[in-house]
Amino acid sequence: MTTSILSPENSALVLPETQAPIIQPAGYTTYRIRHTLASRFAFLIVCVAIILSALAYGTVHYWALAIFFLGGISIMILWLIDSWRLGSFRVSRNVLQLPLVGMFLLGVVQLLPLRRPEDVGTHSIPLVSSLSFDPYSTRFILIQVAALLIYFAAVLVFTDTPRRLRLLVRTITVFGFFLAIFGLTQSFTSPDKVYWLRELPQSQAFGPFINRHHFAGYMELALALPLGLVFTGAIEKEKKFIYLFAAGLMAVALIMTNSRGGIISLLAEVVFLVATMGLGRHHRKRKSSEKKPRIKSAAAKAGLALALVVALFGGVVLLGGEDALTRIVGSVNTDDPTTGRAHFWGVTVDIIRNHPFIGTGLGAFGVVYTGYDSRNGMYRLEQAHNDYLQVLSDGGVVGALIGLFFLVSLFRMGFARRESRDDFRRGVATGALAGCFAVFIHSFFDFTLHTTANALLFLVLAALATINGRVEDVQSRRKKRPRRNSEAAV
Repeated sequence: MTTSILSPENSALVLPETQAPIIQPAGYTTYRIRHTLASRFAFLIVCVAIILSALAYGTVHYWALAIFFLGGISIMILWLIDSWRLGSFRVSRNVLQLPLVGMFLLGVVQLLPLRRPEDVGTHSIPLVSSLSFDPYSTRFILIQVAALLIYFAAVLVFTDTPRRLRLLVRTITVFGFFLAIFGLTQSFTSPDKVYWLRELPQSQAFGPFINRHHFAGYMELALALPLGLVFTGAIEKEKKFIYLFAAGLMAVALIMTNSRGGIISLLAEVVFLVATMGLGRHHRKRKSSEKKPRIKSAAAKAGLALALVVALFGGVVLLGGEDALTRIVGSVNTDDPTTGRAHFWGVTVDIIRNHPFIGTGLGAFGVVYTGYDSRNGMYRLEQAHNDYLQVLSDGGVVGALIGLFFLVSLFRMGFARRESRDDFRRGVATGALAGCFAVFIHSFFDFTLHTTANALLFLVLAALATINGRVEDVQSRRKKRPRRNSEAAV
């Protein structure tokens, strides 16, 4: 298989004997990378994990997490076999791996016995000597972060050809489409049960997810890829309707979850795609005579976005989802003040104020919250319903800096990858960035990334947005360029 390496500073390391360099015109260098059977199985496990992690209730139960961890171990074993066959251990230089490593090291430091139990300061928090107030949860988070890091690194290494890139994108798009059908069908026939069997009295499920907000978060990520391909014109005209239909159905399923954060994030995702249509070095380098066609194209795509939003909300009304629309302007339940996010956030700010530097420990929020709750204390809150506040609460300023580094690096590298002359690569990078942007907006209101399935898909999209030029199809560009020149001549 032939791939191109456009950014050596972020490329995967491949042994010289496993690659044969071929010099192409316009300064491109391609490599023939030999795929072992182990690498094929490792890539297959990643694709299967994206599907099974969502079907297994979002992978929030211990049995599902155990299977997920075993998948990560299997990838490591296959990775070692692949390295043994090739003679070198392939790794990616993508800097987005560093924040995950940093978060893991932060959790390890929080487990050190550096605190005196009498300094805890509140009777409702257990007396522990570690910096983390809940060392058991911190250890569990460390295992989860390690597994996600393995999957993320595997995507960066084993998605190394244009064919594998297309296969991964199609896997996410097709599965998201059928997951949306399943979620809608279940919501109409058995809205109170998961898989028509399991009833959840304390939560509102949608599809296979225990929490409807997490299903909305998964849809935000899955529909971003087909929307990105459509908005950038990266697919053929005869296929645009198929991609729009798939993305539209996923968007309808998202709106039917009645998740206000999900609906706001969906609108932000569309706005992001429209706002980034004209950005790019290849656009700025065009001649001034092309300004009018470019403006016309941008206006057409903006009209497409508006028509898409109108069609989505119209479809929701036809399906009987008026409650999903009226809930946007609704208010939280005022019968019990502890059910409002404003109270959750106020308590979280108090926790941050008392533990500003290194936090209370990864995963320790549920234990610490009860000691700071100023109301009746009848409820045990596991999450802050705002990932940014919870990062500050669990990890302090150190955790916030790690998260900020990830966010800045993601968009900096992602916008650089959008400069590609490969249309499909540019469309995937744009859609992946839009999906990540939607999740960042949703994280102001919920905790969708605490679900393993959502965290995995988010990292896969982050990898697709920042992966290097090996996945770009140089030959397709060389075939298309003479055709465009001939059309211009005519």
